Amino acid sequence: MYVFENPVLQRELITNLRAARGFVLLTAYVGFLGLLVYAAWPTEQRLDMASSEEAKKLVNLFFLGQYLLMSLMAPSFAAGAITGEKERKSFEMLMASPVKPGAIVLGKLAAALIPLAELMICSLPIVMLCLPLGGVHPFDVFSGYFAMISSVALFGMVSLWCSSIFSRTSASLAVSYLLILPLAMAGVFIWLALDQLGEARLLVVFTVVPVVCGSIGALLWADTSRRLFQSPELGSDGKQVIDLETEAEEAVGLYISRDEFPDRLFAPPKRTTFLPDNANPIYDKEIRSEIFSQGTLMLRLVIQISMLIALPVMAVCLYMQQHLAAWYIAYVLLFNMLVGPVFSAGSVTSERERQTLDLLLTTLITPWQMLWGKLFSGLRVSSVLSSFLMWPVVLACIMPLDYWHNLPTMGGYFLVFATTCMTTAMTALFCSTLFRKSETSLMATYLIILTLFLGPVAAHLFVNTFLAGSGAVEIVQYAEASSPFAAVFNLPLAIPGAPTSAPKVISVFWWHLGFSAVYNVGLLLGAMWLFQMRWRVSE
Repeated sequence: MYVFENPVLQRELITNLRAARGFVLLTAYVGFLGLLVYAAWPTEQRLDMASSEEAKKLVNLFFLGQYLLMSLMAPSFAAGAITGEKERKSFEMLMASPVKPGAIVLGKLAAALIPLAELMICSLPIVMLCLPLGGVHPFDVFSGYFAMISSVALFGMVSLWCSSIFSRTSASLAVSYLLILPLAMAGVFIWLALDQLGEARLLVVFTVVPVVCGSIGALLWADTSRRLFQSPELGSDGKQVIDLETEAEEAVGLYISRDEFPDRLFAPPKRTTFLPDNANPIYDKEIRSEIFSQGTLMLRLVIQISMLIALPVMAVCLYMQQHLAAWYIAYVLLFNMLVGPVFSAGSVTSERERQTLDLLLTTLITPWQMLWGKLFSGLRVSSVLSSFLMWPVVLACIMPLDYWHNLPTMGGYFLVFATTCMTTAMTALFCSTLFRKSETSLMATYLIILTLFLGPVAAHLFVNTFLAGSGAVEIVQYAEASSPFAAVFNLPLAIPGAPTSAPKVISVFWWHLGFSAVYNVGLLLGAMWLFQMRWRVSE
């Protein structure tokens, strides 16, 4: 019932493995890794087969790249496993079946991990091509795959646990990424540190890693099974009625009071008076009711987790090691990347899913009012939440630190932050106008933002490591115009006594501002055209 005769696992596997996206993803994944290895293949005529540093760098790059890709893909497969049942209104029928909650969770987890395992297995022949270069033992390859499988299984369980808490896939996906990314980065640093231990690394990988990942995963599995068995959504037709006042009283840790400052900046209270003249009813409805219709649990978790992670990063990067201020700004940008799309990716698709789009289009509200109302409601929430993490930067500029002499650079940080908030919200709104389902819109938004923001940075590191001195350096430099991270790290920061860093290219910052302006205006015009031409067709 739990594994071999698990109907949940069988149904999920038949659905997922027969879908066309599985074959497309497998082709794209293996093709990308193959091109990566081909581009980084050593060009030397002679290699030291006993200790080839080029081979070691190539294999480490392969494993780290695949590990980060698997970490990013794990939530996309598991974060909607249970929330999808709630959104399709099949959750009660699933819980009424004779399948035990533990078997349901195990089946959902296995169904989410099997496609990822398929990708990892198909990538094995590519890494085996690196073994003839020397310097890498087959046991190193096996230990890398073992550690990666253990970590990805834990990440899948974390995403499934988040899926059992929330009612919407978008909220589950955002919190899953917020929890998994710090764990993934910690895994990268641990792997690099273990690389210095030599053969002792194998002992750690085969003993400590599975015990830690298995223990945490077992605890999350037990808690998820308990949540399914005692779900408050049973008997409510898949819709949990949430009283915000009761939720605030029972909240553990942070609670949100929508009548007080600063909570009313991102969660204004419900309107008790008539709507003023010339006010946008779409904006008022979205910001006061739609975004928080499922309660504030996701919002409270996002704030608490982000603040908990921000404290050590802020202490080190802003105050102790001031020359690392750009790394704290990068953390804020990463937070906005994860949270920003959640509040805008379902702005139009949710109307279609609730079958209210036709009714909305028969009103006297113009498409422009609808679009800017939905855009600024999501942008307001995401930008205010992200601005909480920027207040320490303002405090650092006020305090008598070395930032006094770098005020233009600090102003540049805030400009990049503002353009990033607008870009994430505008991309999510465009995808919400283009696609039919909120889940598809959110995943497309994340894919576009990751490609624009992190793709050029990864290409820069790859080119400087394996293709230094080639013509690809200039091409990558032009591509960095789309990345706010590249713009931030290319702003000069003069801190006395700081170690010498790579030369800055200030033009990347100006290119980024120009690219962001053109990109956002283009998406806005495209969304207006799609909204008028496509969505005005009767359903």
